[in-house]
Parts: sequence; structure tokens; C-alpha cells
Amino acid sequence: MPRKNFRELEASMGQERIAASNARVEKLIKEMPLNRLREARHLTQEHLANILAVDQSAISQMERRADMYVSTLAAFVKALGGELELRAVFADGEARITGLADQSLTARSSK
Repeated sequence: MPRKNFRELEASMGQERIAASNARVEKLIKEMPLNRLREARHLTQEHLANILAVDQSAISQMERRADMYVSTLAAFVKALGGELELRAVFADGEARITGLADQSLTARSSK
């Protein structure tokens, strides 16, 4: 079977398929588990552990958890160079939730 390069393949796709593919890619970029987010920021578990002053195993556990404190998640995201924002999404709109993260833990992670 002859190989096609990506440009040839893309040229054979309709605009609707290209748009749908682009939408899937955007969704995957916007929705990442913690380990992929860390990797995308080019950090190892060990490096992140040093930033947060915890053992590497604690980072591994955080990345596998399905449930954690908001303050822990905020510290993790801050150590990656970001800021955690929480939103409540309703059929008629959305609201940004503030005041939940423990500021002392979040500040400690920035050292």
C-alpha cells in the first residue's frame, strides 16, 4: 500500500472532517490528566516534587488520584506555572468559584 504524506491526506478530506478533527484535537489539549499536563510542561515527577517539597512518590500518587483537596490541586498547578480556576457550569451560564484553595499551601509551593 503506497504511503501518503499528511498534506495529501488532509487535501483528500472534506472541510467538515478537517474541522471535526481540529475540534477533537482542541478538546484533547484542553482536557488533560495531571500526568500529561506535567509532561506537557516538560517537568519530571522528581522536579515537581522538589518544587513542592514532597517525595516523588507523592507526585505519583497525586497524578493517580481521582479525588483530592482543591488546595493540593491548586499547589500542583501552581508548581507547573499555572493557576487553578474552578467553574460551575449550568444550562443558563457559568460562575467562577473563588476562595476555596488554602492560600498557605499555595504560597508554600511557589518557593
